[in-house]
This record gives sequence, structure tokens and C-alpha cells, in this order.
Amino acid sequence: MKHVRRADRKPQPIMAEGAVGVRKGSLLTEGDGAPTVAMRLFELEPGGHTPWHAHDWEHVVYAVEGEGTLRTENGDADFAPGDALLVPPNDEHNFVNRGRGRLRFLCIVPHRGDR
Repeated sequence: MKHVRRADRKPQPIMAEGAVGVRKGSLLTEGDGAPTVAMRLFELEPGGHTPWHAHDWEHVVYAVEGEGTLRTENGDADFAPGDALLVPPNDEHNFVNRGRGRLRFLCIVPHRGDR
């Protein structure tokens, strides 16, 4: 068993081109002994967004706080706390904070997506 406290894994700013007001905290990773997936906590400030991008792994997302929009090449989906989202492999996408407060969501990916 592995027990991680969120307070011990403070989110760090994402400095990738196209990222605005985004921080990521790695909650459980390969280094923690998770055999196949990593769990990360993303925080987006009001007006923040992740870069527009695609990759060959899926995202499994669970909204924790705030109001967001998942933008994809196939359309947009607004989401709020308690909503779950799946971004299939190779879909171009980004996450946008559309609310007035902080947006937080859990994102689970295979280890190769967390390197």
C-alpha cells in the first residue's frame, strides 16, 4: 500500500508553450510503485488553459472543483465537480478554466504520459 497526502505533493507550474495559469501535482507515479498508471492533480487559475495538444495515450479525468471546458477537435464539453471525462488517444484537446475560481481535476494516464 502507498498513502500520499496531497499537501506533500504541491502542484508545480507547467511552463510548456501554450500553457497559461496551469500547475500539476503528481499524486501517484511509477516511482511510488503504481504498476501501470499515474494520477495527477491539475490546477488552472481563472482564465487558465493547458496547451492544445495530442498524444497516443488516453486521459481519464475527474473534476474536483470549479468549472471547465474540455475542448477537442470533435467539439467541446463543459464540466463541473463530479463529472468524469475520457480523452481518447490521438484526439487534439485542451482544458480551459471557464469559471471565476480555481479549476481542479484529477487526470490519470499511463506512465509514458507522465514522463
